[in-house]
Amino acid sequence: MERMNSKWKMLLLTSFALLLMLIKHRSRIKNHLEKIDLCWENEKELRLSDWFNPKKRPDVKTTTDWFAPIIWEGTYNRQVLEKYYKRLNITIGLAVFATGKFVDQYLEQFLQSANKHFMIGYNVIFYILMDDFSKLPPIELGPLRTFKLCTVLKQHVWKDFNYIYMKNLDMYIIEHIQHEVDFLFSMTVNQIFKNDFGVETLGKSVAQLHAWWYFRHAENFPYERRPKSAAFIPFGEGDFYYQSAVFGGTPHEVLAFIKEYQKGVTSDNRNGLKSIYEHYLNKYLFINKPTKLLSPEYNWDPNFRTPPQIKHVKIAWHSKSI
Repeated sequence: MERMNSKWKMLLLTSFALLLMLIKHRSRIKNHLEKIDLCWENEKELRLSDWFNPKKRPDVKTTTDWFAPIIWEGTYNRQVLEKYYKRLNITIGLAVFATGKFVDQYLEQFLQSANKHFMIGYNVIFYILMDDFSKLPPIELGPLRTFKLCTVLKQHVWKDFNYIYMKNLDMYIIEHIQHEVDFLFSMTVNQIFKNDFGVETLGKSVAQLHAWWYFRHAENFPYERRPKSAAFIPFGEGDFYYQSAVFGGTPHEVLAFIKEYQKGVTSDNRNGLKSIYEHYLNKYLFINKPTKLLSPEYNWDPNFRTPPQIKHVKIAWHSKSI
């Protein structure tokens, strides 16, 4: 009888131990499934129709022939975008090139306005490319914001302002920027942010429509027309004319453009030709269609009369300074 009680006790203890193991194992499985579900939610692709409604702006062109969205005020649902990107905990980089007189004229107001309006509520790194750090203005940044100074390296063979910038940006993207941010914008310093420049602008490859040329006929676009140039676009071809003051996307895509730009400049130099940076950008975007386009609201020239299509100017571009 005593032996039977002992066996029952052992059986009960074993059963209890197994039950505890099952409960613990079940809890682990549950936690694991919850993590998988969270990862799936974070990685799940955001559909265009979830946040973009082109019918809200019948007064303007809102979709390209290759079905990329053109972002105008009223076409996007920022709440949906915020919910998606907040979960991903993204970091956005903004690179700006400031040398010579542009440091004194524009850098402080560019940074102050960017601090106020660029990607509010997200991790932001400002990459400031300078050749003289002693001219750096005082910088007071808000939460989630930091800046990094990048020395502009010059060589006598580099004479073009934009080529110097792109050569340096190429180097810094490879060295560290690509490991620090999820998206990167490159902008000229002669601009002032006027309204929120938010996550509706993020994409794999983001191009800015030029304020001067958006309301004009395509045959008048000032593309590079010399057939021997690497930036050549024939008459009768081309989609839009893009502004070089704003360009962005993933670091990989920005780097891909810079590589092609440098190849184009090198090729033209061998052929005794010289074209402008904006022409190379337009040629690249003609071949490699951008996945998102920003309307002229995102880069408006205040020297122009503001048409009714421009509801909210996001950035004011001071064209006469460059």
